[in-house]
Amino acid sequence: MRIAGRGRIVVWEGASLWVLAALDEQSGTDFHAHHAIQITISLDGGFVIRTADQCSAGPITLVAADARHIFEAHGVAAFLFVEPESTAGRAIAEQWLARSSLAEPEPATFAAVISALRARFDGDCPSSELVAVGRDLVAAIADEGPAAPPDARVQAMIDFTRSNLDRPITLNAAAASVFLSPSRARHLFAANTGLPFKTFVLWQRLERAVELYAMGRSLTEAAHEAGFADSAHLSRTFRKTFGIPASMLELA
Repeated sequence: MRIAGRGRIVVWEGASLWVLAALDEQSGTDFHAHHAIQITISLDGGFVIRTADQCSAGPITLVAADARHIFEAHGVAAFLFVEPESTAGRAIAEQWLARSSLAEPEPATFAAVISALRARFDGDCPSSELVAVGRDLVAAIADEGPAAPPDARVQAMIDFTRSNLDRPITLNAAAASVFLSPSRARHLFAANTGLPFKTFVLWQRLERAVELYAMGRSLTEAAHEAGFADSAHLSRTFRKTFGIPASMLELA
């Protein structure tokens, strides 16, 4: 299969940063949706993001969590994925995405952070430096102050999930860990996060698999360590979530 993009991915608690160079003159995805808020930044070239009723050509575009969209680009772009349950994610959603699936912040506001990110698109740059720039960018976009955290029991279910990705995870087990009935836990989790618990678990597994793949694991190894049934299951989920097969990315 052809390689459509080449770059790097770094992951930290609640977020990940992907910096990718399109290898085709014009690269694009299928319609897709993912649980994270997406912050897309053109570092060299340009891009277009479309939903069913909106279109944005950046140079910075925010995409709401779970919004179906397609992406077309040439050159180099950065993708910052922020979990909407995180403190920063909730602040970003309330400030920028409360009334629209797409938002276009003023790029001059973040010029220093973007310049630092552009300077670090290099295979020799330590991952810690990319993480630091990613954290700075998240903090800059969530500048209006933190939103209210989720219910403490929901946060505990989130923590339970992240600690058990290498094994089967059920709603019953997560509910028991916070002393709730499964039905009450299901309702409370959906009310706080906007999605079913099962869908959240799948996102967490995918995020972990992406982190492992970026660290050099094969897709098969990443699938098993993140709790997917097999690499085919991971590949299907990746394509549905990001609009392209994982095998089309070459990571340094």
